[in-house]
Amino acid sequence: MVSLSTWCRYIAHKLEYSISLSWKSYTRGQISEREVHDAVWKNLFQGKLTYLHWNKGEAMVPTIGEQGGTLLVRKIPAADTKKIFCWRCCCPEDPDNSDNYLVRRLAATEGFEMVSTDEKEEPFVLEKDQCWVLADNEKLKPKEAKDSRLFGPVSMTDIVGRAIYCLQTAVDHGPVQNSQYSMQKDAPVLQVELDVDEMSKHHKA
Repeated sequence: MVSLSTWCRYIAHKLEYSISLSWKSYTRGQISEREVHDAVWKNLFQGKLTYLHWNKGEAMVPTIGEQGGTLLVRKIPAADTKKIFCWRCCCPEDPDNSDNYLVRRLAATEGFEMVSTDEKEEPFVLEKDQCWVLADNEKLKPKEAKDSRLFGPVSMTDIVGRAIYCLQTAVDHGPVQNSQYSMQKDAPVLQVELDVDEMSKHHKA
């Protein structure tokens, strides 16, 4: 049973998301100024704050098992670096395939100085709206991990969501470990939109 206070927090998150998404569409010229109001209400009442994403491979072990896991991903219409906390499990667009999304850990954002373990490589600072994403599996080489060590910085606009729950089997599932701030903010979304039975139906393992 979801409490009234949780519902209020959830609706506040939905309203924030709806306004942000509608404004994003307006600034891109996809909708007119008159349509912004209608878009806000449409997104508020019809849309969800999450979607399911299947992930498989060694890159995110141990967060996600090698055999794969079904993730509940919270949508992010516009990633604001001022509100982004590092070490979140995020879903950036695959640089090699715009139709695919990776699941990687957000390790650094704009202003961070990146220093390589290779002395031949010069340190550099992440520029505005850039971030650095890494695989959780430290045993993998950069090419195998397919993260920023291979393809470099990622634009914040390429991040579409934050993984908040992972189901590996019907009995092995739970919240994804993100920053404490993120997990507190995602709590009402999880309580309202999490449906383990639905996740199990879509599980591919």
